[in-house]
Order: sequence, then C-alpha cells, then structure tokens
Amino acid sequence: MKLRMITALMVLTFCSVCTAQTQDSPAMLRAGMIGLDTSHVPAFTKIFNNPQASGDLAAIQVVAGYPGGTDLPASRDRVKNFTEQLRGMGVEIVDTIPELLSKVDVVMLESVDGRIHLEEAIPVIQAGKPLWIDKPLAGSLADAVMIYELAKKHNTPVFSSSSARYYPGVQALLNNEKVGPILGAVTWGPCSYSTGTPDLFFYGIHGVEPLFTLMGAGCETVARIQTPGADYVTGVWKDGRIGAYRGIRRGPSAFGATVFGGRAIVQVEKGGGYEQLCHEIARFFKTGKAPVSADETLEIFAFMEAADESKRQGGKPVSLADVLAKAKAGVAAREIE
Repeated sequence: MKLRMITALMVLTFCSVCTAQTQDSPAMLRAGMIGLDTSHVPAFTKIFNNPQASGDLAAIQVVAGYPGGTDLPASRDRVKNFTEQLRGMGVEIVDTIPELLSKVDVVMLESVDGRIHLEEAIPVIQAGKPLWIDKPLAGSLADAVMIYELAKKHNTPVFSSSSARYYPGVQALLNNEKVGPILGAVTWGPCSYSTGTPDLFFYGIHGVEPLFTLMGAGCETVARIQTPGADYVTGVWKDGRIGAYRGIRRGPSAFGATVFGGRAIVQVEKGGGYEQLCHEIARFFKTGKAPVSADETLEIFAFMEAADESKRQGGKPVSLADVLAKAKAGVAAREIE
C-alpha cells in the first residue's frame, strides 16, 4: 500500500513538472524565408536563431529559405550573397516555395522587389501559414488589397510593417503625458524610388509608417510637392489635424520625427534596430493576431498611392477614399482562388 502511494506521488510530481515546462517553454515554430535578396534576411535570422534569444524570440527558428529574386538590381545583385550568408548560418536552401511550405510552420516574405509579393504570397496564404510580409506589403495598392482579401478568404493571418513603427523614440511619444494629445506630426527620412512601384513604396514607407503610428488612421486627403532633391507629402485627417512626410534625396537623410502635442512639441532624431520589430513578428506568429490592422495598413498604402496621383495632378489634394475605391474595383475584376 505504502509503495503504491509513493509511486502515485512520483507520477503526480513528474506530471506537474511536465506541465510547468510546457507552460514556461514556448513551442518552437519553424520559420521559412521567401526572397533572400535583402539585408533583413541575415539580420532577422541572427535575431531569431540566437541561442541566447528569450521570450517570444526564442519561439521562432529560421530553418529554410527560398532565394527567389528578380531583375531589379537591388535583388539581382544581392540574392547570391545573402543566400550564401543564410546557408552559412545552417539554414536549408530550397528550390521552390511549395518545398519551403512543406518544411515550415510560419513564413517571412522578404523579397526586396514588391512587384512579386502578391505572386509569392498566394501559395502561402492558400496553405494557411501565418505570413509576415516585409516592406513594401505589395507593388501596388490593388495588390495590397488582394493580399488581404485572400487572407480573409483563407483565414490566414497576415502582418506587414516598417521597422520604423517600433523605433523606441517613436513609441515613447505615444500616450505620453508630457506631450499630451498629438495634434500633428512631421516625419522625414531617405526616399529612393524603385522601378515599377509607386514612388514612396520602396523607401518612403519608413517615414510614412511612423507618421501613421503617431497620427493614427483617419487621413482623408493627400497633396504632394516633388523636386529632384525631396518630396513633401501633406495629409489632412478627418478631425482637422495635419501630418506630413518629407522624403529626402539630397543632403543628410537620417530618420526623424516631430510631434506637435497639446502640452509640448517634441523632436526625435534617433532611429532603432530590428529587434523591436522581430519581437512583434514573433508575437504575431505565436498568437495569429497582427498588431497592425489590415485597414490601417491599406490606408498607409492608399496615402502613398494618393501621393503619386497628386503628383500626376500637379500637387492637387487627392482623396484616399477615391484611390482605395479604384483599387478595390480593379481587384473585383481579378479571380484568384
């Protein structure tokens, strides 16, 4: 009798330890990367695969990569080098996206050329694998709309954001009692273009995303001034607030932001790294919940699309609702399962 009681106690103790380990140790998610032609590929992999990673980061391991690549110089001239860097980190390199999907639980779409993001995202979304899409979300506003519509149809979580949204200086301005309510904001940074996509999609996103982080959604109209050295894009929000982005191509072009608060005007000139963004990606993969909604992300891309339309119209204000409606009408004519 005594022996049976001791044995039962040992079993209960063992089970309690197992339960505690399960609760404290997150299940490892195998991650795959599509498009090995950007510096984000080795940078993100070093963060996720770091043996010292803790918290949400410790739950993600990059195990496979598909090189991809296009004729865009930023892709064509770098894909081999970044692929070899990933291989050197012990990550398996595969020949096709379907092969990648058979080996992973979650996917990071890293291709530097936004024009192919929809094409590469489709099989991932259809497979139901949670999908992080690096900037830009897509090569056009219509493609961005299509990605989210497909994601909704297949119940696949999708998340996209610039790393600039999570810079510590930007985040510190939110809900800041010393600043007070944000009445307006200006952000700035480098703004090179990429062939085949709207002007601000390629690099302007790093300034436009924190503008929306600070101002929130609700921009109604956009007007743009363009010169050889800079772009200046002004948005008017539905509550009358004004937010602006300066894209720099001549002179110093470090990231920066100024907020005009109810209690203070504060300027931030320090950027950040990738770790904050990777924390958000890891949490997204674990929970299946994107920290930035599809509606807000589409509004950001409508802002940038409207900036191009304003340029075509000589700087006239353009309605975000109009450009978004046009994009959605174009999507309605496309049939993708």
